[in-house]
Amino acid sequence: MGESMLTAMMRRTSMLCALVTGMGFIFLSAPAQAAPNYFFPISGCKVVYGRYHHNYPATDILTQKGCKFVAPFSGIVDEVNRVDRFTWKTNLGADRGGLSISVVGDDGVRYYGSHLSKIPTTMVPGVRVSAGEVIGYVGNSGDAKGLATHLHFGISWATPKGTWWVRRGELYPWKFLDAWRLGKDLSPANSVATLEKKIGTVPKIPSY
Repeated sequence: MGESMLTAMMRRTSMLCALVTGMGFIFLSAPAQAAPNYFFPISGCKVVYGRYHHNYPATDILTQKGCKFVAPFSGIVDEVNRVDRFTWKTNLGADRGGLSISVVGDDGVRYYGSHLSKIPTTMVPGVRVSAGEVIGYVGNSGDAKGLATHLHFGISWATPKGTWWVRRGELYPWKFLDAWRLGKDLSPANSVATLEKKIGTVPKIPSY
């Protein structure tokens, strides 16, 4: 009987390796597992987050002040706010986040974090960032003053500048956070695209 298909494939692979090596190249085998594309947004600190957020889809990730907020996915810096303008006298929705930054990922999803204490000077709109790169530091700015230190984390889609009511969060992020925390790649891209199609890119401003 002739050689099996598997044996033939292995023989041809060995011949190819010998040929490539003989031409002066180094033949490397593929890694057993690729590095994750998605990163949990807090790096190097213990965190706690629940499955509830008042009034709209987002989550508050409780952690220590100064902890690193990292880009969950590679993309382009969208909007950056370095000035805390919030006051309870006006209680403007656009100001509640205090210091904040958002990144529109290569997956088409916008990732937003607010109540920051500091944002690196290199983080400006249009700058490219890599997944896992530090884009801010956790704090208590905005309407988080006097509350437990946390990162407000929101997932949405790209909108015209200043559309804060979408930027703050449109899709519940908990199952994605759970996956990323375990080093698993779970993309919110399809869910975000479906939701945007359903309610529109710039829906009406809600009451809160």
